[in-house]
Amino acid sequence: MRRGLEALVQLGAPSLLVVAVGLVSTTVSAANQVYFLNALVSVAIVVAIYVFVGNSGVLSFGQISFVAVGAFAAGVMTVPLDSKKGVLTTLFPLLRNHTIGNVPSLLLAAGLGGLFAFLVGLPLMRLNGLAAGIATFAVLEITNNVLTEWTKIGPGATTLSLVPETTGALQGTLGALVAIAVAFAYQRSRLGRQLRASREDSAAAAGVGVSVHAQRLWAFTLSGALAGFAGALLVHQLGSITTGQVYLELTFLTLAMLVVGGLTSLWGAVVGALAISGLDSFLSQAEQGVHVLGLKLDLPSGTRLVFLSAIMALVLILRPSGLTGGREARLPWGRR
Repeated sequence: MRRGLEALVQLGAPSLLVVAVGLVSTTVSAANQVYFLNALVSVAIVVAIYVFVGNSGVLSFGQISFVAVGAFAAGVMTVPLDSKKGVLTTLFPLLRNHTIGNVPSLLLAAGLGGLFAFLVGLPLMRLNGLAAGIATFAVLEITNNVLTEWTKIGPGATTLSLVPETTGALQGTLGALVAIAVAFAYQRSRLGRQLRASREDSAAAAGVGVSVHAQRLWAFTLSGALAGFAGALLVHQLGSITTGQVYLELTFLTLAMLVVGGLTSLWGAVVGALAISGLDSFLSQAEQGVHVLGLKLDLPSGTRLVFLSAIMALVLILRPSGLTGGREARLPWGRR
């Protein structure tokens, strides 16, 4: 019973935090609601990254590749048919002559993200350390260039617009909760436990029969599916997207969220995503000029990225385990 209660707290705490953000977003103005929706989508992206990076201990710069694939797949396939035929004239006929609804686009994005991750992961999941980081960064570069240059599958270097804006407070909250639930179920499963064992000591895990490559591949594929799903949430929140929006800035921003919150816990992923997203939103406003305690704060353009990078560096130096200590949410009387 004690274990069941602890599991309930570990799932319930991040879920309640997300629900609270979703509820607050319905009470603010439309201008401010976008910041709360950004936070909810950020939770889905960061949790997707955590599924692989947090459980395996292998740093990956490539998870935003799957966000990009999901975003463009969902966006292209939900643009109204009449508009698509007039604007996206160079698409493959299959893409140009068909359109799908909101929910099917989310499922399509998740499926393509997972498939892409599986194909990429087959060779890459044998790598460790710096080699794995460089290889996954190469995947990000390749994906960005393909989406930018190949107009048969998207708008190329121009903006993909006219995408239905269906990610409001309800869909954003439910999407983040789905990502949290899937990540929680995975980390409690036999596969998740085996992967975390390989994170702590891969040689010992292999010695007792754990296939490190297979476990990493499973996690990489699931992470890719969740990232593709989060990409669909993102494009349906923005209503338009460019390849630059799902490239380097989003990669390092979401990794900062995971590091600041706590790399090795689901609770840390959610806390970090919400905390850094809130700070990022405030700094974005400050770059345009904002009044704080009667004083006008007007920061130079680009300050937010410098400040967030400094925050991540300080956390790595002073508290490498992040705000949550890399631990899951626990009952107060369960702490020693």
